Amino acid sequence: MKNIIILFCCLITCSVLSQDIYGQWKTIDDQTGEAKSIVDIYEENGKTFGKIVEVLNPNDRDALCNKCEGAEKDTPVLGLVIIKNMIKDGKYYKKGTIFDPQDGKTYKCRLALDEDPNVLQVRGYVSFLYATQYWVREN
Repeated sequence: MKNIIILFCCLITCSVLSQDIYGQWKTIDDQTGEAKSIVDIYEENGKTFGKIVEVLNPNDRDALCNKCEGAEKDTPVLGLVIIKNMIKDGKYYKKGTIFDPQDGKTYKCRLALDEDPNVLQVRGYVSFLYATQYWVREN
């Protein structure tokens, strides 16, 4: 009986741990369905961030962010922190931003796990308009 209880507790712990957004996610272009990069989502000082840790298209691996501004201008896209200052609010992560290196624009952002905990809903906002991508958890 003791072994069953321990097994049950381990399964619950694994289930709870797999329900957060932290880890690596394969970005999927919402228009083409193409996998573009791997973003590592992590917590730092109580806020959530996301950094590009792999560019999947070999022709784009050395790309520079020529549409970035400030200190990030002409820096490699690989290693760029694109999700910044997200704060957990219920099931959502909000009040931060997401940067799109392709158009050089920063958007308000909301992150949430989909019904499938291996799918992350990534929503960028301009005013009341938004675009949504669904990223897939990378194992």
